[in-house]
Amino acid sequence: MDIRKIKKLIDMIGESDVAEIEIHEGEESVRISRQSTIAPQPIAYAQAPIAPTPVAAPVVDAKKGEADPLTGHIVRSPMVGTFYRSSTPGAKVFVELGQRVEAGETLCIIEAMKILNQIEADVSGKITKILVDNSQPVEYNQPLFVIE
Repeated sequence: MDIRKIKKLIDMIGESDVAEIEIHEGEESVRISRQSTIAPQPIAYAQAPIAPTPVAAPVVDAKKGEADPLTGHIVRSPMVGTFYRSSTPGAKVFVELGQRVEAGETLCIIEAMKILNQIEADVSGKITKILVDNSQPVEYNQPLFVIE
């Protein structure tokens, strides 16, 4: 590959928003990458089980601005994603407020990276609070349900 072509490519990359380009001509190839001035941050992924939280955890109601202590067993989100109360839009929800559930019963689905993850009850009891609205984003370790 001609060095003049490579220099021209470098100039073109410098003037554009393209971060990286790779070109193959026959058996030769060149890869030009724009070097970032910011060091990349490592991304940590963990699939750790969440321990049951039977103690009260204060939750602040944005409308009232006051803490509402949650009592009972709190089911928390094991991941970041989108919360769904049913398997498909328009289908019957997995659980209702006041419904009795058994350990292992599906409570909701959290969609993360186009994968639907069923969240199951880890204790038996009655659903006393549903803390997230359907189709809302949830954070890791965010309270979803209270079971007593």
